Amino acid sequence: MRNKVEYMNNAPIGIFDSGLGGLTVARAVIDKLPDEEIVYLGDTEHTPYGPRAIAQVRSLTLSALDELASRGVKALVIACNTATAAALADARERYWIDAGIPVIEVITPAARQSVIATRNHHVGVIGTKATIQSEAYLRALAAVPGLTVSQQACPAFVEFVEAGVTTGEEIEAVAREYLTPLKEAGVDTLILGCTHYPLLTGVIGRVMGEGVTLVTSSEATANVTYNELVDRGLLHDPWPAGQGPQHQFLATGASDAFPRLARRFLGPEVGSVVRVSTGGGLA
Repeated sequence: MRNKVEYMNNAPIGIFDSGLGGLTVARAVIDKLPDEEIVYLGDTEHTPYGPRAIAQVRSLTLSALDELASRGVKALVIACNTATAAALADARERYWIDAGIPVIEVITPAARQSVIATRNHHVGVIGTKATIQSEAYLRALAAVPGLTVSQQACPAFVEFVEAGVTTGEEIEAVAREYLTPLKEAGVDTLILGCTHYPLLTGVIGRVMGEGVTLVTSSEATANVTYNELVDRGLLHDPWPAGQGPQHQFLATGASDAFPRLARRFLGPEVGSVVRVSTGGGLA
């Protein structure tokens, strides 16, 4: 039993996203838990998830999580709002109930943080088309008395980030088109309901103005991950002097852009990126 416990302690954390966006969560987890190793999987072959049918997203998500689970991870972080909205219940049944692997998501932590941040009780939510249509944030915030929630789908944002475009006149014009209705509605807190969107905080903050608090899920999700590992006795053992974590990065697509952009957005922790096939039954 001692060896099994030690093995589980020192197993990596699996982090999944449809592409690059989950690297914002990975960065926060690495900073919060510097002794932990992560295995990051970006489903770059099938990104973006936002325009896809919920059933397709569910299939793709579970296939990707199967790949991470097969690598012996001790926890799974679904670092994608669209995937969380589509597949969280199935994922928790498959991995937590059936296999004892904790499943951590990004919607609830961000929703809780927005409630703490708002001053006028009017929260805005931006996300992919699928996330907004799922009403996952509306459900997460439904129990808060006196809270008004306004939503806006921003489908082009993911495509800009996946192309490495985070500034410039074109994206600012798109941002103004998406965000002006929320600004005019009077939201004082804006949930960035897609893990790609923190990479656009410059342009989003410029459009919304200094009086609006931007809430991202990355830091809050890292806190939940920390608490899960502590509560379940799964923190990694301290590393011997001169040693440290070795992170793994996986992608389903063949594009050379992912390693380059991953190093730009996450930093030198990204070495080589290994291509894997998860399928999900889709082309």
